[in-house]
Amino acid sequence: MDELSIMDMEENQDNDKPPSLSPRPVKPWRVAVIANVKGETILPMNGPADAGAEFDRRETIQAIQDAIETDGHSTIFLPADSNLPFALSQVRPDICFNIAEGIAGDGREAQVPALLEMLGIPYTASRVQANAISLDKTMTKRIWRDNGLPIAEFQEFTDVNEPLSRSLHFPLFVKPAREGTGMGIDDRSIVYNMRELRERVSWILNDYHQPALVEAYLPGREFTIGVLGRSDAALYSPNPELYGSDGFHQFPAEEIDHFRCVTPGVYSHYTKTLALDEEGVPRFICPAPIDAELALTLHRLAVRAHQTIGAVDISRVDMRMNEQGKPCLIEINTLPGLTPDFSDLCVIANASGVNYRKLILEILYLGASRYGMMEPAAHPIPVMQTRIPEYVALRK
Repeated sequence: MDELSIMDMEENQDNDKPPSLSPRPVKPWRVAVIANVKGETILPMNGPADAGAEFDRRETIQAIQDAIETDGHSTIFLPADSNLPFALSQVRPDICFNIAEGIAGDGREAQVPALLEMLGIPYTASRVQANAISLDKTMTKRIWRDNGLPIAEFQEFTDVNEPLSRSLHFPLFVKPAREGTGMGIDDRSIVYNMRELRERVSWILNDYHQPALVEAYLPGREFTIGVLGRSDAALYSPNPELYGSDGFHQFPAEEIDHFRCVTPGVYSHYTKTLALDEEGVPRFICPAPIDAELALTLHRLAVRAHQTIGAVDISRVDMRMNEQGKPCLIEINTLPGLTPDFSDLCVIANASGVNYRKLILEILYLGASRYGMMEPAAHPIPVMQTRIPEYVALRK
């Protein structure tokens, strides 16, 4: 594995040509892992205190590279910064494994996919539109609502003095409309009266420079569901038995028990920074202690949420139960974290028998198959039987 330096790029700018679009090579491939690195990516001025919280650590990038290389490919890490267009033109990767969050602006998670589309370079996970939509929580909710999916009542505030919708009643939950990784969420996110609402909306408008999303507070249990696959996934997977008749793997649900954590009832940004053995961390239980019917309902709802915004191959969907005990969609992450043994998706995958190497390679090959880099299987594909495993507490 290797890494491209800025000096290397400057010495080879005479070769400043876009990567060739065809023909695509047979395996093995040169795979570029593209990411923003904590402590290394330059953040915009005047950003909030938790800016860059969703960026990845070097150890996570290294783990992805190691997993990809186990199947014979070579890898290189490319930082998702302003030098990326020049790095891509020099490296000429066959495919990019994209986990870049973007640096600034609306729909920043779509910046790298847009660049790769322009250059004609294959890449993994969702495309431009879905990444832009998923970061905009209000737009995502509008799409889900218009497609009949269950969500809490909500209102977006662009002005602190906007009147509160008559459909909303306290307590309410307030968060930035275009952030991830719990950014802008803490023990003051639940508001109980108009004064607290105005104060919280004002803080988000001023510190995050974006609208505030105000939702009916959902008091019930919280789950996160991994989504992996698409209708033809089994045709291109080295593990076709993973996928059901709908083309998706049925991961077990993970429950986030944050009612006994340092911010009770709120899965805050602070709790997401805690190590698993620190005081105040939530309990993460996977598989969740739920019956098979609810597990299947959560899976199907997650897949519908994923498909409705145009996500492809991989995502993670968060849900919470309302007062009637019915699941409501909260948000979707089209670039879910991939830190081994820590990120929710990795914990969920482990609980279903999908180890880290297998998860990373599934994401890689699903992405590659969209660009004609893999031949479909010529033999019948076994269909995974639905199985709801016994639950165990993986994180206490």
